[in-house]
Amino acid sequence: MNQPRSLKNLQQALSMELTAMHQYQLHAGVLDDWGMTLLSSQMREEMQEELGHSEQYMERMLFLKGQPELSFAKTPVRATTLAEMFKSDLADEQEAIEFYTKASMQAYEDGDIGSRALFERIAMDEEHHMSWLELQLDLLERMGEPAYISKHMPAPNQQPQA
Repeated sequence: MNQPRSLKNLQQALSMELTAMHQYQLHAGVLDDWGMTLLSSQMREEMQEELGHSEQYMERMLFLKGQPELSFAKTPVRATTLAEMFKSDLADEQEAIEFYTKASMQAYEDGDIGSRALFERIAMDEEHHMSWLELQLDLLERMGEPAYISKHMPAPNQQPQA
């Protein structure tokens, strides 16, 4: 199967997911360092989901006889505040949704229904991530940072989650 446009889009998606995976990994480490181990656990779950997405894109590329390149779309960046962390992740999720939607339409135009379905399915997952991030920003604003932080720290008698 020769699907050059799909292969190009799948490679871009793979790089975006690898970046997202490592960005969430960095965030989890930072949150652990800040004492917010409950929130860092959520970031690790996001990291695992992005890893799964990268595997799906790589598998599709291999099915189409492509040559996956494991590279970042951009370098992960350490956030210095919670708001900065959530806003940067939200921007990345919005960018991914936009790109995957466009890639899905292009795959449809090229008769590549497998890639189309994959892009659509992962775009829907990213919409869930986007919704969660929007909620966190809203809660951060409504609760204030001190109350938000206290909600994501373990109680003194709880074991920290790693």
